Amino acid sequence: MMMTAIILTVLIVYVVQLFLQEMSLLGVDRKKLLGNRDSLPEHTVVSARLERAKNNMMEALPIFLGLALLAIIKDGDDSAATTGALVFLVTRILYVPAYASGIRAVRSILWTISLIGLLMMALTLV
Repeated sequence: MMMTAIILTVLIVYVVQLFLQEMSLLGVDRKKLLGNRDSLPEHTVVSARLERAKNNMMEALPIFLGLALLAIIKDGDDSAATTGALVFLVTRILYVPAYASGIRAVRSILWTISLIGLLMMALTLV
């Protein structure tokens, strides 16, 4: 059950990132939000950072999901990979505000730790 909950929470984090990125670019203007987005405004510093953080999550998400599903198939829902998945989840939650605020060292450290979480997951599968 724990791995399933982590997977669902990671997916929620991803959806929140999508929402934050769109809202930072378009604001709460209903016309812009509901429009066809043919002419988007220029990115602000924060909206550009949130877009890059979202893109980074899009790159990491398939790897995480693949490892998590393999762990469930191999060992059931209570595998040793759960620790790595939890590391990935926590660092990804912290990564978004660190990236948006522009704290370079913290963002890079969190990104590295999230990769370590993926590595922990992978090592339990071999």
